[in-house]
Amino acid sequence: MSLTMEAILQQARPVLPVLVIEDAASAVELAQALHAGGVRVLEVTLRTPRALEAVTSIRQALPDLLVGAGTLIHAAQFLEARDAGAQFAVSPGCTERLAMAALDAQLPYLPGVLTPSEVLMALEFGHRSLKLFPANGSASVKMLKSLRGPFTGIRFCPTGGINVDNLLSFLSLPNVACVGGTWIAPANLVRARAWDQITQLAREACELARSLEQHS
Repeated sequence: MSLTMEAILQQARPVLPVLVIEDAASAVELAQALHAGGVRVLEVTLRTPRALEAVTSIRQALPDLLVGAGTLIHAAQFLEARDAGAQFAVSPGCTERLAMAALDAQLPYLPGVLTPSEVLMALEFGHRSLKLFPANGSASVKMLKSLRGPFTGIRFCPTGGINVDNLLSFLSLPNVACVGGTWIAPANLVRARAWDQITQLAREACELARSLEQHS
């Protein structure tokens, strides 16, 4: 059975870590630290020269994790990501060319949207799981509440501006499947190889989410 973006986001809840990996040699240790904290899905952004290598290394070392490639902004990157072992693709926006590239690569795709018109464009290509980017605090919470009415059945992964302080504000919304964030593995902790601290950040996010589910 092939993976769908809906199933991937369901597994990712509460948090899809967004990783910027400068040193591919530490990629597996970083992924292990996140996995130990309860993370089951992660996104490696293609913002660094070693990102594709990191995707391959993590997939080989941790087959239980779902690994995606993010910040795809060129059509050619979809095939590159697939060939590196990525199991899904994420972009900060949505264009016809990117949507077609995802289809050609046969990768589950999470396109970025910010406006109702962009949601409609993504819907035209059959995407019902979308990334809201950038998600900036209370204004984005209001936006997601407004989008729920006309766009029933659409699930969002807000990303950009999410942190432990506003995590529950987003996760409590019925049209939010999970959130994306870099705060789980901040650059300073990754550079310091502070794996225990990263595990703790992941664990705290998962525990917060569980407290929300228990009171819902």
